[in-house]
Amino acid sequence: MTPASPFWTPSRHADRRPRLAARARLMGLIRRHFEADGFIEVDPAALQASPGAEAHLHAFATTMVGPDGVGRPAYLHTSPEFAMKKLLAAGERRIFALSRVFRNRERGPLHAPEFTMLEWYRAGQPFEALFADCAAALRLAAEAAGAARLRWRGREADPFAPPERLTVAEAFRLHARIDLFASLPADGRGQPDRDCLARQAASIGVRVAADDSWSDIFSRILSDRIEPRLGLGRPTFLCDYPVSQAALARVSPRDRRVAERFELYACGVELANAFGELTDPAEQRRRFEEEMAVKRRVYGDTFPIDEDFLAALAIMPEASGAALGFDRLVMLACGAERIDDVQWTPVFDPAAGP
Repeated sequence: MTPASPFWTPSRHADRRPRLAARARLMGLIRRHFEADGFIEVDPAALQASPGAEAHLHAFATTMVGPDGVGRPAYLHTSPEFAMKKLLAAGERRIFALSRVFRNRERGPLHAPEFTMLEWYRAGQPFEALFADCAAALRLAAEAAGAARLRWRGREADPFAPPERLTVAEAFRLHARIDLFASLPADGRGQPDRDCLARQAASIGVRVAADDSWSDIFSRILSDRIEPRLGLGRPTFLCDYPVSQAALARVSPRDRRVAERFELYACGVELANAFGELTDPAEQRRRFEEEMAVKRRVYGDTFPIDEDFLAALAIMPEASGAALGFDRLVMLACGAERIDDVQWTPVFDPAAGP
């Protein structure tokens, strides 16, 4: 196979330019949409004391030298979440950002080590308000690209159709024939039953390793059997994640086994992740420590906990927030195959050499 020419060659740029123009139009539409709803755009710094606290995310690290001449670790953020929640604590009520974010070890048709994230927060509003925000983003993307359907690799979804709402437990039952709640403690306390979920997974042919945790098995079932079936024909909101799968979300007042978290899917592609935000700093610290214990066990390293973030959380108002992969949204609206196809200057591949 002949390698593709560099993105900057005139012939390749001419081929890519219609998608890039759609990207620019969508960015403008998104800004006007949020500003019309009383939001202000913020610009969080990319360099942070901690890049996040998710076990399976990997960050780019550097050293920042302070006025005292001492070098200290710093990280490019994997999300602007911590910085934006500090702004909520400062008194902002409705904020959004179109941020460049960075995730190491991520490369593929739907992943790039640097990409654009649309993130927004509504102070004092329930997380159900975010459903309408996400649906509006789909419509704006279709408008920007002049598309009647969202498309990716033979799958389609109508961006103007009312999205399906499906709980995680319903999705496991419908698409994998698994009773997820059978492996969760009824009162929401204690650890999930790893062996119960493992037996069910094995019964439908999902591979289970001896050292897999409950979360490992959950994630494999979700990615192998459920995600490819979501957002087909119309978008899907996948709601009510188990509490252990929502480290920054508050527990649902309706069912303590699940958290106020949903994800938006179209064409089998995850586009957005939304929370009713946790504001209890002690509980948040406990969850961060659990995540970092997993990271240490699996990868042999950890990220520092952002103590400044936990201090801000103590005065942060009740809020709801969402993060949406802007590049992926453009991809689906333009029918592009790869995330590189909709980035103005795709991130270089270090394996390709100079």
